[in-house]
Amino acid sequence: MTTVTGIDARGMRHCETTALGVLLKHEGLDLSEPMLFGLGSALSFLYWDGRNTDFPFLGGRVKPFDLTRNLAGRLGLDLLVQETTSPRKAWAHVTAALDAGRPVGLQLDSYHLDYFGPKVHFGGHVVAMYGYDDHRAHLVDTDQQGGAVSVGLAALARARAARGPMTARHRSFTLTVPRDLPAPHGQIVPAITACADAFLHPPIANVGHRGIEKAGRLVRTWLQRTDDPQRDLPQAALLMEKAGTGGALFRNLYRDFLAECTGLLDSRHLRTGHTLYTEAAGLWTHTAALIAKAGETGDARCLDQAGWALGDIARIEREAMRALNRLSSEAPV
Repeated sequence: MTTVTGIDARGMRHCETTALGVLLKHEGLDLSEPMLFGLGSALSFLYWDGRNTDFPFLGGRVKPFDLTRNLAGRLGLDLLVQETTSPRKAWAHVTAALDAGRPVGLQLDSYHLDYFGPKVHFGGHVVAMYGYDDHRAHLVDTDQQGGAVSVGLAALARARAARGPMTARHRSFTLTVPRDLPAPHGQIVPAITACADAFLHPPIANVGHRGIEKAGRLVRTWLQRTDDPQRDLPQAALLMEKAGTGGALFRNLYRDFLAECTGLLDSRHLRTGHTLYTEAAGLWTHTAALIAKAGETGDARCLDQAGWALGDIARIEREAMRALNRLSSEAPV
């Protein structure tokens, strides 16, 4: 039996920032969840309805693990990532770190975790692991999933070995904070402008503000897109709001990040971005409610209203990111 000491096992709102918080606090670096999210330039949007997709997927952030890579690169953290196709080697990677007294981040498919709900496949889920015995692993997941939780070793192995969209090859990782770490707040402006630039200039029409506009057009067809609207539309709305796949959760995090930044930087563009993302977050919650109602009632007018709301959101977020993209050239106020 191994248990890493000095772990803050409180879950936060999002899985990857929760795991990052556990690993970095153990290293002595304590940043708020919004600050972790914002410094990782993690806000984005993706509308995806691929050939093998049962129902459209709305992503509200960058690809899984990009947040971690962005944060480590921007702050100068030592990020050690290990991947393998061998379950035996994968387990050895994890136990070696834990036995040395270090918590480990894991990317896996949440479907196989017995404590996790809702039961949908998501291969981009991230948890922090801080202990194990002969039968169970001890993890930190989001507050919604229980914070400090445990899972059987067989279920954990299935979750790590899963294949499909957004999965990784038994990915595990550790973070080391250098002794001469510069002040993280010095990276706020580069993190914001990098996020804004990517959002404003997406490579394809499914991403960024163009992706939100596309979602506004296509959401109106969702009653025809499914054989079971009473299941699929409320579930999509639940995932949007609670898992953040395309709803207010990530907008709330970014709003709170910008609010924290306004206490550190005196910037009119920053204040504008914060005001607009506060408005956008509220509209995302309204949109999710309309989608859920459409599934429950079969009323297509709700999806029309959701489409109009998404059009407004695309405009608001585009204006917000244009303001934030001017931060690097702004003279001090």
